[in-house]
Amino acid sequence: MPDIRYVCLSDLHLGADNSVLSAIKPGSIEVDPAQTNLVLRQFVACLRTLIAHNTSPEKPRLILNGDILEMALSDTNVAAMIFEHFIELIFPPEGEALFDPHLLYIPGNHDHHIWETARETQYVNFIARIPPGTALAAPWHTTKMVAPDFVPEHFLTNLLRRYPHLKDAAVAVAYPNYAMFSPDRQQSIIITHGHYIESIYSLMSTLNTMIFPNRHRPKTVYEVEAENFAWIDFFWSTMGRSGDVGRDIGLLYDKLQDKQQVEKLLENFSTSLVEKWHHWKWVEGIEAKVLTWLLEVSLGRVAALERHQTAQALSPDAQQGLHWYMEGPLLEQLLIENKQNVPPQITLLFGHTHKPFEEEMRFAGYPAPISVYNSGGWVVDQLQPTPIFGAAAILIDEQLQTTSLRLYNQADSPEDYVVRVEEANSQISTANLFHERIKALVEPATEPWKTFSAAVAEEVRLHAQVLQTKINL
Repeated sequence: MPDIRYVCLSDLHLGADNSVLSAIKPGSIEVDPAQTNLVLRQFVACLRTLIAHNTSPEKPRLILNGDILEMALSDTNVAAMIFEHFIELIFPPEGEALFDPHLLYIPGNHDHHIWETARETQYVNFIARIPPGTALAAPWHTTKMVAPDFVPEHFLTNLLRRYPHLKDAAVAVAYPNYAMFSPDRQQSIIITHGHYIESIYSLMSTLNTMIFPNRHRPKTVYEVEAENFAWIDFFWSTMGRSGDVGRDIGLLYDKLQDKQQVEKLLENFSTSLVEKWHHWKWVEGIEAKVLTWLLEVSLGRVAALERHQTAQALSPDAQQGLHWYMEGPLLEQLLIENKQNVPPQITLLFGHTHKPFEEEMRFAGYPAPISVYNSGGWVVDQLQPTPIFGAAAILIDEQLQTTSLRLYNQADSPEDYVVRVEEANSQISTANLFHERIKALVEPATEPWKTFSAAVAEEVRLHAQVLQTKINL
């Protein structure tokens, strides 16, 4: 029988006040990092129920595919404390561990700083071994996707090792892509967080080509990251921790949900700048209405983020970006590192968009359609329940067969929160036995699934209220 060998999670956003995995203080809009909320407890209980049916004594490997800790809109200590709650549930001091204690982390945009600190530490350790006077190689910005040299991640590793029973635990980082292969190399699973499918995350590359027409758009993963890492790390992974400024940036993100609130915010901001700072060269002579228009244009790129697009699982911009990334930088990396060979069967796992889906897609340069799985996100980005948003855990067996444990999609009625198991439509003649087995094991009307669904329905409602309160501030 096929066992669960890997569990891939993304977009938990632990520490964020819009994450349904973060407990909220009663009567408040603030996160309570001392509490473990019911959704997180029941989610782990659901995973434990499934993994208990494994026939092999070998523990599954946990793959954390980006935006696990909220480092853009939450203080590091808050995110870390809620991550600790998660660790205590999957590695109970008294009880059986759910996973192998060696975790794999593929950072996203909201926890990009995990990668930055890991790679900088790696470079410091590298130059410490080089004799003085020797030419130093430039710092590198990515890992290999095929058989990577994983980079040790010290912050999360040390969080785990504070527990006596996890003294040998470790978190290793690969970024931004990671590939697993079957023994015959005919099948591969490629995992990436997915932020580079949105054009805003390669904004520095776009500006570079606009200012210098002789420059080209990056063609390799290394170039993409080298040109844009500082922008992503600053605005999407560290700004939220910049004291009051960071909190105001978070409030601005929330107000993007309400057009009238945005207009009011920008008008007040523009008038204040013109009245108080008219001596600044760039403000001098600009009327408040003109400045408001300029700010609306610039903020429009943020308002158009994929998580604000509710019409379809991937907006036209994201579809175009996914094809560019798969057919360009990622394919180039795969060919270089896999001796110019593209496996005939490929599955792509990504998150980032907060909109889970499973679909077969065709990409130029690949011999067959690719099974694409998106793991969604655990946050409330909209004031009203929006069914296209939800979360999934992607499960993988020893043969790299894949299925999606669709944990929830937002709904108007609590009765419509039901766990289900989905797979990408496949033209492959052989049945996905792993998918069929997991589907048979999930019984939504029984425990722990039933309590999980009720809990997540309530948390979505509660966090929508928190979002409305923040918008009205």
